[in-house]
Order: sequence, then C-alpha cells, then structure tokens
Amino acid sequence: MSDWFRRLPGSRSEPAGAERVILRRLPRVLLAGSLLLALPAVIVRLAGALAPASALAAISMPVDIAVVSLLILHWTVVLTVAIAAFIVLVMKGPAFVADAYPLDEADTPAGSGGAR
Repeated sequence: MSDWFRRLPGSRSEPAGAERVILRRLPRVLLAGSLLLALPAVIVRLAGALAPASALAAISMPVDIAVVSLLILHWTVVLTVAIAAFIVLVMKGPAFVADAYPLDEADTPAGSGGAR
C-alpha cells in the first residue's frame, strides 16, 4: 500500500496561495450566505403575524420558493468553488510515481505487415 504513494524524485511543491484562504473561508461563507438568504422568509413569517392568514399564504409561498431555490444555488456554488480550490491544492503538491504502462515499440499496427 505504501508503494502507491511514492514521491517522484526531484518533484517540488509549490507554496500555498489563494486556494487555502478560500478553503478556510468557505464554511463561514456557507453559513453566513445561508442565513442571509433565509432572512426574507423569516421576515415574511414575522410580518405575517400582523396580516390575515389568507394574505400570508399568498405572499409566503413565492418567497419560500425563491428562498429555497437561492439556497440550493448558493450551496452549489460553494461546493463548486470548494472542489476547484481542492483541485488546485492537490495540483500544487508534490508529484507521485504513477503505475507503469508498458507500450509496444512497434512502428506499425500488429497484423498490417507494414504494407499499405
């Protein structure tokens, strides 16, 4: 198992850049963005205490749909940015020895005999 992760001799790691800052900030961005996006639904619910029940249902349904769709969009964007930052982080790391892939040294495909 330890042979799977042998570093390539002479490989070097690049210094950390913006990807680490982004990865550190993403949990806060996810939480703060989710709370801010849920705020309109909370405000409609609090304002609904002053309005009749029929008016609350007519107003709260579109707001809830918009809030849920924006929350899903926000989470998707945060996940996409996290994946991209992780890929950059991995690519800046050291190189590893890959499995050998033996190649045929033939100049022509097998069975053609070199004739055209």
